[in-house]
Amino acid sequence: MVRAFSTVAPGPAATAVTIAAGSVPRVRAGSSDHPALDALDAFDAFVAEIFERLPRADQRRWAHVYTRGLLTVPGRKTVRRLAATVSDSATAAQALHQFVNASPWDWEPVRARLADWVIRRSGPRALLLGTAVLPKRGDRSCGVHRRFVPQEGRTVNCQVGIGAFLAADRATVPVDWRLLLPGAWSADPQVRDRARVPEDAAGTQDSAAAQALDLVDGVDLSRAGTGAGAGPDGVPVVADLVGFADTAALAAGLAVRGRRFVVAVPGDLVVLGPPAVPAGVGAGALPTRTGAGAVPTRPAGGGVTVRSLLAAHDARLSGRPPGAPVVPVRLPGVPVPLRLTVERRPSEAGGDRFWLTDLVDRPARETPALARLHTGAADTMERLADDFGLRAFEGRSYPGWHHHMTLVSAAFAYGALGRAATPPTHVARASRGPQPSRPPRRARTLTTPTRTGCS
Repeated sequence: MVRAFSTVAPGPAATAVTIAAGSVPRVRAGSSDHPALDALDAFDAFVAEIFERLPRADQRRWAHVYTRGLLTVPGRKTVRRLAATVSDSATAAQALHQFVNASPWDWEPVRARLADWVIRRSGPRALLLGTAVLPKRGDRSCGVHRRFVPQEGRTVNCQVGIGAFLAADRATVPVDWRLLLPGAWSADPQVRDRARVPEDAAGTQDSAAAQALDLVDGVDLSRAGTGAGAGPDGVPVVADLVGFADTAALAAGLAVRGRRFVVAVPGDLVVLGPPAVPAGVGAGALPTRTGAGAVPTRPAGGGVTVRSLLAAHDARLSGRPPGAPVVPVRLPGVPVPLRLTVERRPSEAGGDRFWLTDLVDRPARETPALARLHTGAADTMERLADDFGLRAFEGRSYPGWHHHMTLVSAAFAYGALGRAATPPTHVARASRGPQPSRPPRRARTLTTPTRTGCS
């Protein structure tokens, strides 16, 4: 689980403020503190590219103010403090709050641009999926609910987001998010209307697993490189959603999509024991993934829990050199051969973590290496919370949450992969905006159906 705890109460609803074109104030004289002109140009180019599809110039300029502030303002990243970088006027803070919480800009094209920028700069090794538990006070913030968090051992009043992260050697960068909408947030039209949840964005039939698969479908990895091991099939999905999603359903959904995966599973997940060795195959050989028909049909035993199966495996190998066990298994509903392994961890770190993978045609050591990449998502979430204002969101609306998460992700991406660690401190020049011949990729408006829900 990825955690980002906050004790800040949600702020009041945004005051209605009209942000007319050209009304964004300029930075006060003498506020520029960038180290070099090339850093200024690099940050301007980044903002112009990522937020190009925002339809209005004032929206693009406020996006520049917010993103730059997340990178440069020390301490708490409140809207008032971010707005103070451009003006002392209270109107600036109100307008910036309006931009995040109420302005009707579509976050999906921005995230698509961000993912494309990260892929070009980093060459991701895996697409990571993790949860962000954001404790909240009160019951008005969109999606807030009381939930038992197994990793914490207690019930928390919180929002739960699922994030998609691109993991590379230089950094693990968030590029897309989903907000779970349990209970009344999906079922009660008045509750949804109050939080401005789109009518078609709250399907009660959807689950956290469906949301995770929606994230996988949404991140375009077609430009992730060329040659062997590149592209969507060569960039595996590494997911740790234990306690939040049906991990068996997640694995089945990934298999159906032809996506290679390493998925954390609970110790009480029931799997079918090691398959019988087909005739003519040497003992201990593993079947390779050649399609849906590659699954052996003669299991050596019935259903058994993951924890029990690995314990029995350890007992059989008693006295041999220690190492992570690798056991071939089958999972009902998953039409490919699988391997099961365990990541040994001390109890204070949450105990052993179990991983299920379809990478049976790759060296066994690759699975633990990929599983360890997930610690990068946890580290990124800690940095988002400590240094990039993740916990400073003051709004309550569904679009506001998505806007804030998009801006925080963009700021982190530039801080991790941009040419300069410190961005310029002036307002960006307006970009050209959307072009008629270049429709937004994967554009989603606030009324377009979106899969949302909670397991």
